Amino acid sequence: MPELPEVETVRRGLALTMTGRCIVRAELRRPDLRRPFPPELAERLVGAKIKTLGRRGKYILVELDGDGMLLLHLGMSGRITTGAVSAAGARHDHVVLTLDDGTVVTLNDPRRFGLLDYVRRSEAARHPLLASLGPEPLGPDFTGDYLAQKLAGKQSPIKSALLDQRVVAGLGNIYVCEALYRARLSPRRLAATVGRARAERLVAAIRAVLEEAIEAGGSSLRNYVQANGELGYFQHRWAVYGHEGEPCPGCSCVEGVRRIVQSGRSTFFCAKRQR
Repeated sequence: MPELPEVETVRRGLALTMTGRCIVRAELRRPDLRRPFPPELAERLVGAKIKTLGRRGKYILVELDGDGMLLLHLGMSGRITTGAVSAAGARHDHVVLTLDDGTVVTLNDPRRFGLLDYVRRSEAARHPLLASLGPEPLGPDFTGDYLAQKLAGKQSPIKSALLDQRVVAGLGNIYVCEALYRARLSPRRLAATVGRARAERLVAAIRAVLEEAIEAGGSSLRNYVQANGELGYFQHRWAVYGHEGEPCPGCSCVEGVRRIVQSGRSTFFCAKRQR
């Protein structure tokens, strides 16, 4: 599933071609993805002008004129690309928007775990998918003080706590593994034991990893591509994720990177470096 850096990269790419344009054609080639499309969605979109593109956690928010907004999630296998023609296989091109300059925006989702919803912009903050999200990890509200307070009393492993979107929005398996490695914190450490000093270190590591990943265009794993169809390159900078048994960067451990399973997900870490 695309995480914050991938979603932010896609948002920026879409903003370059979609901002200020009008939708002249909206083609929905099936009635649903993960959930049904809103009634008369195509009719609402035709003639709408795109104002700005924002992001909340792993959701892309397309602001339209009036009070309309599209809420987009790429799910496990979704990709959204722009160009003169569809950049993905037509079989799974489920939503196709044509803009007034001829640009075609295509949502391709083989597994159909993504979603597309239409909401009133004035009510977006109360939308069930957005209302409970924690602060943005790159925003001013995500601080060491906040994180320490949020983790206090939690008896779950720190990795599980960071994947809880109510604690912080947008983080996923890859970047939590990488941030914990940089912060030298074990993914098995109880969240309640991450006090102020460790929380400050962890916040700094999370910010650094996310910023570097966005700069690299995200990590291309399975289906992810940028809005222009290009791959991301941050997977070449992973320190631990996917490197089971390989030497830890800058570490003298003999075992190398370990892999364990937490809550059904693979966790990669260094048992010597991360405590």
